Amino acid sequence: MKSKFIIDPSLLDLDNPIADIEAIRKLNPQRFEMEQLTAILYEDLETNCCAALKEITDQEFWVRGHMPGMPLMPGVVMLECVAQLSSYFTQKNDLLGAEIVGFGGVDDVRFRGVVMPGDKLILMVKLVKARRNRMIVASFQGVVGDLIVVEGTLKGIPIPVEAIENAMAEKLSS
Repeated sequence: MKSKFIIDPSLLDLDNPIADIEAIRKLNPQRFEMEQLTAILYEDLETNCCAALKEITDQEFWVRGHMPGMPLMPGVVMLECVAQLSSYFTQKNDLLGAEIVGFGGVDDVRFRGVVMPGDKLILMVKLVKARRNRMIVASFQGVVGDLIVVEGTLKGIPIPVEAIENAMAEKLSS
C-alpha cells in the first residue's frame, strides 16, 4: 500500500525553484560535500510544508565506495537531506529561535527504495510541532519518480554554538 504524499507532486516545478543553492547557503551552514540540497521547490506556511530537490550525480562523495559497481545512496545521507530541508524551513521562518538547527533524532524511518546517480530525489517535509528554543518535529518523505523511497519523523534541536566554540577553544589551548 502506497503512502499519501505530503505534498502533491503536481505542485512542484523542478525547472523553476523558489530558492537556489545560494539562498540555501544563507540559512544552512553545510558546505562542500555536506551540502545535500540542490534547490527549494515549494513552501506553504499555512500547512507548514516544504519541498526540495537533491539531484544525485556520479560525483557524490559516497558513489565510489557505496558500493563499488553498484552506487546506492546511503540511508543516512537521505536523512541528512531531510534534516537540511527541515533546517532551512525552520531557519527561514525563525521557528526555533536558534543560530543553527541540528539533528535531534529520527523515528519510524522506513527505506522503501533505492536512490542512485541520475535520480532526482524530491524531499518533502511537514512540520508537526515547533517548541521554540527546544525542538521541531517534522514528518518527511523522499520521493524518486512516483515512489516513496524513505519516510519517517525527524526531530531538530538548537545547536549551542557558543558552548561548542568555547569547548573547541579550550581543547586547542590545552
